[in-house]
Amino acid sequence: MIKKQLGQTNLEVAQLGYGSMGLRGPRAWGVRVVSEEDADRFLNSVLDAGINFVDTAPDYGISEERIGRYISSRRSEFYLATKCGCAYTQHEDHIEIDHIWQKEVIQRNIETSLQRLRTDYVDVLQFHGGDAETLQREGLIGLLAGFRDQGIVRFIGVSSSLPHLPGLIDLGVFDTFQIPYSCLAPEHHDWITRAAEAGAGIIIRGGIAHGGPEAEIQRPALNDIWTRAKLDEVLPEGIKRAELILRYSLSHPHCHTTIVGTCDPGHMAENLTAAASGPLPSDMYEEIRSRVAALNE
Repeated sequence: MIKKQLGQTNLEVAQLGYGSMGLRGPRAWGVRVVSEEDADRFLNSVLDAGINFVDTAPDYGISEERIGRYISSRRSEFYLATKCGCAYTQHEDHIEIDHIWQKEVIQRNIETSLQRLRTDYVDVLQFHGGDAETLQREGLIGLLAGFRDQGIVRFIGVSSSLPHLPGLIDLGVFDTFQIPYSCLAPEHHDWITRAAEAGAGIIIRGGIAHGGPEAEIQRPALNDIWTRAKLDEVLPEGIKRAELILRYSLSHPHCHTTIVGTCDPGHMAENLTAAASGPLPSDMYEEIRSRVAALNE
């Protein structure tokens, strides 16, 4: 497993990380239901494969509880990232999610997360969105810095995207940024570079574009980009579309880790093989990038 230092932190993270939204449980969104037995088996297989970065959030259903229940005994084997600013209401068949930028919400999030995750610290605590002005005005950056001083948080970050990303980078206070990126959604390419050059660790989300054109759950907007850019013409023989997409994301020079969420052992095996193959050849990477960029010209 290829590992990189996560920015200026001392965390050496596997380039393939694990996003745990798929473990949210049957009462969250009602799709991809995962049993307790399968969650146990899958989470341990993630660590067995050498993946050492696990990302979650308080509003990912029962994801945090499952991580705590099934792999907290292996806490020394992985870095744990969760989020804050999360408010939600659990209904019988769904969760209503909101993000509220108030100190009491943030405080409740970290207290609840530590309890659910069965740990006394998280490696990275990330704002789950937000904008620079609000986070400053409400004193929330100082609150997270206080958690870091207490030792319950090692590093602070933010999960964000345009239009808020530039202002957040300019604050110069975050150890990590979680940013969406893939060849089918490349609009944050230069902002990833800017954040990394400022010293931050980069956690890419959406790096496999939800599985691409062959995904179980189809996303027409992403499929349309694949088709219009004629990326099948670039696809080498014997390589699946999802592998090309994932390896493209890994090819960004500032990708430290990309969190891929799956609960399918077969898909995990394919992702591991793709990650082990490393970045795409530079000429293929540039060809894909130029084809997608041409769609906006």
